[in-house]
Amino acid sequence: MALWKRKPKTGLIWHSDRGSQYASESHREILKDYKIKQSMSRKGDCWDNAVSESFFHTLKTELVHHMNFKNRQEAKSAIFEYIEVFYNRKRIHSANDYLSPEEYEHNQKIS
Repeated sequence: MALWKRKPKTGLIWHSDRGSQYASESHREILKDYKIKQSMSRKGDCWDNAVSESFFHTLKTELVHHMNFKNRQEAKSAIFEYIEVFYNRKRIHSANDYLSPEEYEHNQKIS
């Protein structure tokens, strides 16, 4: 759904770890259909995926470690809200020239 809705430019690079879901034939076919270049980190090298590692660190330190979730659904809702409402739309990122991911992506589309 995200690919259909956001329509990324040709040449987008999809970087992931070496999880079986990302190495699967069906996943690779989707990337190929949308002309997305697949990039996978080297085995056991967290620095290859530093942006993702940084995101999960931020999620844990800004939200998860400060909450006592009553159940899985409460955790899912809080994490969804953090990512979709705060992190992607409001939180500024030094790697994005101090713009939110949403603002940065918008600027990339119009440039």
